[in-house]
Amino acid sequence: MNKSKNLSESVMFPKGEKITNDYFIGTAWLEMLVSNDSIFNCPIYNVTFEPGARNNWHKHPGGQILLVTGGKGYYQEEGKPVQVLHAGDVVKINPAVKHWHGATPDSWFTHIGITTNPQKGDAEWLEPVTDEEYMDCSV
Repeated sequence: MNKSKNLSESVMFPKGEKITNDYFIGTAWLEMLVSNDSIFNCPIYNVTFEPGARNNWHKHPGGQILLVTGGKGYYQEEGKPVQVLHAGDVVKINPAVKHWHGATPDSWFTHIGITTNPQKGDAEWLEPVTDEEYMDCSV
């Protein structure tokens, strides 16, 4: 059975709505699990990437945590080598670190994102990850 297809229909958390902004290359979906509010102050969201999909370079003023729940993906901080991510991996991203994440070319990828210290501001979206930068990951 094709594991990639199963992940695309994962029911651990809802896949959510297709992301339609200009901050992603390829198709990705977002489901808010916990909205930012004055009680919990901790936005938590499920993001599902189809094979080859990725987000732009970006920064979180208060940091971010990724909990990988399925598939295989990439995470890269500016100036550092790419990390290959698998289910069960935890990535702690320090405040204001320029980075990107997304699926490998041959696998779906899903993670729970947690915005830490959201009172410090929203994500700052930057330039797209070029095809050349992305393809260098699989070398």
